[in-house]
Amino acid sequence: MKMASFALIGAGILLYAIGLFLNIQDKNDPHFIENFVKENPAMIYGEYQSAEFQHINHTPEEHAKHTHHLENQLANRPWAAFLVPSYLALGIAGAALFFLSIQFVANAGWSMVVTRVMEGIATYIPVGGALILIVIVGAALHGNHLYHWMDTSLIDPTGDNYDKYIATKAKLWLNIPSWLFRSFLYVILWSVFLVWIKRTTKKLDDTHGDRKVYSQLYTRSVLFVIVFALTTPAMAWDWIMSLDPHWYSTLFMWYGMVSYLVSSLATMAIISIYLKRKGSLPKFNDNHQHDLAKFMFGFSLLWTYLWFAQFMLQWYANIPEEVQYFQQRIAQYTGYFWMLAVNFVAVLLIMISSSIKRKSELVFAMGFVIILGHYWDFYNQIMPAAVGAFHNFGFLEIGALAFIAGLFTYVVFEFGISKLKLEPTGHPYFHESKIYEYPF
Repeated sequence: MKMASFALIGAGILLYAIGLFLNIQDKNDPHFIENFVKENPAMIYGEYQSAEFQHINHTPEEHAKHTHHLENQLANRPWAAFLVPSYLALGIAGAALFFLSIQFVANAGWSMVVTRVMEGIATYIPVGGALILIVIVGAALHGNHLYHWMDTSLIDPTGDNYDKYIATKAKLWLNIPSWLFRSFLYVILWSVFLVWIKRTTKKLDDTHGDRKVYSQLYTRSVLFVIVFALTTPAMAWDWIMSLDPHWYSTLFMWYGMVSYLVSSLATMAIISIYLKRKGSLPKFNDNHQHDLAKFMFGFSLLWTYLWFAQFMLQWYANIPEEVQYFQQRIAQYTGYFWMLAVNFVAVLLIMISSSIKRKSELVFAMGFVIILGHYWDFYNQIMPAAVGAFHNFGFLEIGALAFIAGLFTYVVFEFGISKLKLEPTGHPYFHESKIYEYPF
């Protein structure tokens, strides 16, 4: 696994470097933007208004402003390509710690065989958080233009670019100091609870199930469930929804949380099946696999409900600042938009059967399908706002995805799973998990 991780990391760095070089070349070409607009008018202006209409009565100042906006979008692509997999990987790790905490809070017995896999996945939190913070700090220092609301001219009431809506948000939430503070707070809180919970589970093993230690584990798990429930929506608002500062959705926070959770469950299933095949997780059987697959199926349906409810309600209401979000994605990202059906249709058709959930090959494969499906989902959330029409699944995107996948795998296996005692023999419900049998 170490060699595979290094291969992915190396390939990712190489491909990303090639993509970055090509992106810099495009930025330095004085005619690239002009030629791109001429060749792709529908991509720039959408299908709702023609390019000819868009250019009627445009002053030189307006044209220069629009060109500058397109230049910023082109320059954003390396950052956005890196943000998509980084955000997904951090979410997978955080949701693993959340799901682990839920098992302890609920006094669940079936899952104890898999809890060390959850801990191993959660080990990525500090590394993933550091990578996200690189993008965040880069934006705060104006090293990129991912977050449109950071333009100070938008909150200057005496300026031509004054935006009352963004200025109102800036007073309470969308201002750089508080945004930076919250971003660091999310990563620090998750990392602290990771260390706290891992130390407590190890202590529980060392003390052979001491009641006091078990009580501490329960309390700390309850606290993290609360922290996760509060920080995950705020992360979605700060890092993703604020890319489109005029758009808002009251369902977005739950939608993002479920994306995290179903992707994390898929990762748990993949790693558990892999370890079982290698002989490192002998107590894991098709009953545990069935329950993981059942959660994958159930949360995929919940994700679909939230996705459709968000889209249908806003599209039907036809409020301009809401519907524009979907208009851009339908016009410029049609292929990616409809690929989200993978997250529902494939899961529904393949995993609805209880017997299928016991077939390790299919569950293993569907785990990758679900993770890639939610990668496309986050791609569809981030790229339209960050790069507009300059999207293309090329060297930058493939390189960033390969790098994060390799780094995630390396950290989880080398600093997580390989350092853990995979059987939590000190937990009082471990025996129950060993003999667990799904009744249907």
